[in-house]
Amino acid sequence: MKLPKTTLILILLALGLGSFVYFYEIKGKIQQTEINAQKQKIFDFTAEDVQSLTINIKDTILQLEKRNTSEKPQWEIKSPISTLANDAIVSYLMDLLVKGKSERTVSVLPTELSEFGLDKPVATIDVKLKNQQSHQLILGKGDFNNQFLYAQADPNQNMNLLLVSKDFVNAVNRDISEWQQIEEKTDIQSLPSLPSPTPTNN
Repeated sequence: MKLPKTTLILILLALGLGSFVYFYEIKGKIQQTEINAQKQKIFDFTAEDVQSLTINIKDTILQLEKRNTSEKPQWEIKSPISTLANDAIVSYLMDLLVKGKSERTVSVLPTELSEFGLDKPVATIDVKLKNQQSHQLILGKGDFNNQFLYAQADPNQNMNLLLVSKDFVNAVNRDISEWQQIEEKTDIQSLPSLPSPTPTNN
């Protein structure tokens, strides 16, 4: 059955319009979502890029440095004490720094930083990479509903405020003993020896 010329033209127009909607609307929104997701990341480095961390909280400065070994990298505490670091605790913080995202970005003036607790920050995290580049995350007070924290990433380069997870404070607000490697107990208490049997006289 041969379709009328008008019907054929309408079908071709519908196909063309469908292609237009797909490429410029659906696909375009997917690409825009991917771009926005990339923009929401706080930092672009990876865990392997990091060489050292310096955490300043409650008048205490904690310095951590990665020591590369043949098996796997080992974190060490350099200050205020010198010992091996708890790998799980450091990994938790590193995961937040590498994968953490900002929920929203807020433009402010330098004179407004005190309103967000950034003139006297809760904590400051300095990150030094293997290529000698450095990054900084400053943590301020919570937002109006106390779900997120106001923060600044690399304030020397960017004055915008970020809303970040409160997990950052949970990750750094620890006693120095929690940062230390947990010593495995290797001492096995020996069982008391059984009394030797008393010889019997036959």
